[in-house]
Amino acid sequence: AQGHGAKGDNIYEFQIEFLEPVEPKPVCRVTQRQLNITVQKKESNWWERLTKQEKRPLFLAPDFDRWLDESDAEMELKEKEEEKINKMKIESRVPKDPFKHLKKGYLIMYNLVQFLGFSWIFVNMTVRLFILGKSFYDTFHTIGDMMYFCQTLALMEIMNSLIGLVRSPLRPTVVQIFGRNFVLFVVLGSLEEMQSKPVVFFIFYFWSIIELFRYPYYMLSCIGIEWKPLTWLRYTAWIPLYPLGGLAEAVGIVQSIPIFSETGKFSLGLPNPLNVTIQFSFLLQIYLIALFLGVYINFCYLYKQRKQHLGPKKRKMK
Repeated sequence: AQGHGAKGDNIYEFQIEFLEPVEPKPVCRVTQRQLNITVQKKESNWWERLTKQEKRPLFLAPDFDRWLDESDAEMELKEKEEEKINKMKIESRVPKDPFKHLKKGYLIMYNLVQFLGFSWIFVNMTVRLFILGKSFYDTFHTIGDMMYFCQTLALMEIMNSLIGLVRSPLRPTVVQIFGRNFVLFVVLGSLEEMQSKPVVFFIFYFWSIIELFRYPYYMLSCIGIEWKPLTWLRYTAWIPLYPLGGLAEAVGIVQSIPIFSETGKFSLGLPNPLNVTIQFSFLLQIYLIALFLGVYINFCYLYKQRKQHLGPKKRKMK
């Protein structure tokens, strides 16, 4: 090896005849202060000394920080074996799930179907508006059936959380799914007057964009794959899209209130057992408050998730 010594830059070399055979290719690592050479024995056993000659060469000195005698090695080996046995005992106490692969397959298929469904919605809406120049006044009539399918299937996410199939908390899941289905089935689906309004386009568009990142992220997580750009999009894209989606839903509800007041649909009129008149439009005004409360709940939950996945990693103290 070439290095700088007392006589300047020179090429230094040495020869050692080991006591027993070693592997022919040592591992070398050069640092600013020294050259580390790791030599592997061919057979794992204890040597009486390092070299064949009984007298240690003058240029060799023991590193007592890394010194290990036979008793120390036996103790270290014993500790590793005990640790391995304890780990096996702990793993044996945990019952194996016979349906693990079945559950994983179900989650992969569910997320794949939802991803394909919302991808079809997004691509269809984008092509119709920006390429074909179609008006977004007919969004509900062209996209509604697929959105019905995807949002009905999304009810399975509540069941998945209830039975512990996924680690997602129940409250944010219920808030999002029931909130969307209320707007889709009650506000838009029950009023033909609402189905031709431009706000439907924005509601469906914001919903679909968010799911384009969420479902593939979960699908890859099921098979232990993390793609960092997708993770960043999953926990970042919602920051503008989620409030915009909530605002679009609120606009749709506000536009539907006069229609529900005029038609009296879903209102409780007299006579009835309660002897009171309850206008559904009044309930929608109350629901608007709940809508923004739900947006706040999910916003806080997603922000916490973003900090966990994208925030600085804390180093574990040894």
